[in-house]
Amino acid sequence: MQKLYPNAAAALEGLLQDGMTICAGGFGLSGIPERLIDAIRDAGTKDLTIASNNAGIDGEGLGKLLRTRQVKKMISSYVGENKEFERQYLAGELEVEFCPQGTLAERCRAGGAGIPGFYTKTGVGTLVAEGKEVKSFDGEDYILERGIRADLSIIKGWKADSTGNLIFRKTARNFNQPMATAGKVCVAEVEEIVPVGSLDPDCIHLPGIYVQRLIVGSPYDKKIEFRTVRERAA
Repeated sequence: MQKLYPNAAAALEGLLQDGMTICAGGFGLSGIPERLIDAIRDAGTKDLTIASNNAGIDGEGLGKLLRTRQVKKMISSYVGENKEFERQYLAGELEVEFCPQGTLAERCRAGGAGIPGFYTKTGVGTLVAEGKEVKSFDGEDYILERGIRADLSIIKGWKADSTGNLIFRKTARNFNQPMATAGKVCVAEVEEIVPVGSLDPDCIHLPGIYVQRLIVGSPYDKKIEFRTVRERAA
């Protein structure tokens, strides 16, 4: 099965449709699938529901799709760095489902593992628990959270071979791994393709069985959310 595509637009061909649900990997601007996000923006696909830890920043990451009004709903845990997100939410233009960070990761992992729901103490007694089933285990209350299944997963990796076996680099692993398995189809962009057999099997983070399409996205320009520097010594 040929998994390697020449560019992001080609890799997404036939997969995009209005109203779909997308799981997007990344944390802040680390490990985000930049080329695939750009291709979705250029395709004009709208009314999207996107599950992602955050929504990028203004003009970067998923912030690009917010700016073009292609997102209908965000399922996220942290959105504090995006002014356009804030504006759309407060104006009633964007639906938001806030989800604790660990719960979001587990909802995607569970969805990828075929687990429709699980109980957790996180959020008990807060707004997070509103409308959710509460069950007691050993005298403690837990709320039911549903696993997330998406039409498409878009992720960013470091190295992969042409069969899709993939390695993430350090903190860029973040949400990419659980997001990858939650989608019916997973499209990955990586910095480098290496020969089949050159990756140590014990070092592979995501087996190729979970990756249906693959592109090389490099070179990348390292984005920094907050640049903090000290004054040079006199």
